[in-house]
Amino acid sequence: MTAWVFIVIGVMLTAAAIMALYRVIRGPSILDRMIASDMLLTTIICALSAEMVYNSHTRSLSAMLVLATTAFLGSVVVARYVSRNKHS
Repeated sequence: MTAWVFIVIGVMLTAAAIMALYRVIRGPSILDRMIASDMLLTTIICALSAEMVYNSHTRSLSAMLVLATTAFLGSVVVARYVSRNKHS
């Protein structure tokens, strides 16, 4: 692939990260913030993946695994918190 494809990918991932960060800050509810933080972590994982393809290495796989685990566990914790408070 040519370099301009990776530039376009970088611009699109940056725009997605900025929009997700805006939603994390603005809210309005905890569920909106959780979805946005999941989207932000997913965008970071995609950026790391694109960087690995561009530079032909696999050194970022452990960081991607940690980010994916953090996103999953964060979603589970918030879902349990919201479901417990809804029944009270």
